[in-house]
Amino acid sequence: MDKVFTRPNSLRDAETHYCAGCGHGIVHRLVAEVIDEMGLRERTIGIAPVGCAVLAYDYWNFDVTEAAHGRTPAVATGIKRVLPDRLVFTYQGDGDLAAIGTAETVHAANRGEDISIIFVNNGVYGMTGGQMAPTTLLEQKTATTPTGRDLKRDGAPLKISEMLAVLDGAVYIERTSVHSPAGVNKTKKAIERSFQTQMDKKGFSMVEIISPCPTYWGLTPRESLKWIEERIFKTYPLGVIKGK
Repeated sequence: MDKVFTRPNSLRDAETHYCAGCGHGIVHRLVAEVIDEMGLRERTIGIAPVGCAVLAYDYWNFDVTEAAHGRTPAVATGIKRVLPDRLVFTYQGDGDLAAIGTAETVHAANRGEDISIIFVNNGVYGMTGGQMAPTTLLEQKTATTPTGRDLKRDGAPLKISEMLAVLDGAVYIERTSVHSPAGVNKTKKAIERSFQTQMDKKGFSMVEIISPCPTYWGLTPRESLKWIEERIFKTYPLGVIKGK
């Protein structure tokens, strides 16, 4: 029988702690595949945040450090400036990147720091109990918006990719998804392009990845994929936002 599955060298053989239907595991594997295929495992340094991905270092078989909540781009900036020949990337959720870490993200992009950001956007705070995030959709119910996000009370969903795209220091910004096989393939290509942008010393890049969170959306994994197609893409359309 032909072998159709091989675990990347950059991915450890470890039991997952993520919920059923979560997209983080898919993104972890894609990052590992890209690093292996680019031959960069011995030159890679990842920065894990506080949030659902806080244990990313348990899964990746390359150097990974951890940053205080929201300070991941600042740590990446310091590491990259000291070790400019390394591939340095952050792995952040919407709470880490779009809430407590907004300023860090904006200023790293504005300075054109030669780092890559992998931004996993599931529109809710996963680790702390399903509260509203900056990226939560209007009318979406969460632990802190039981009747749905209200525009007047809570403001509109924050479109981080579009915000960063107007900055001169941001070179490549793309939004993808892992809700389908085609989406997974496009996400892998976007991650590779982001990493290559950095290795070519072109400047700041980010891939925003729409990812399901069935547990705190109150949906089954299958229903979550349908929710992404029918609801999320209306607010967060896919595609290259900057760097075409």
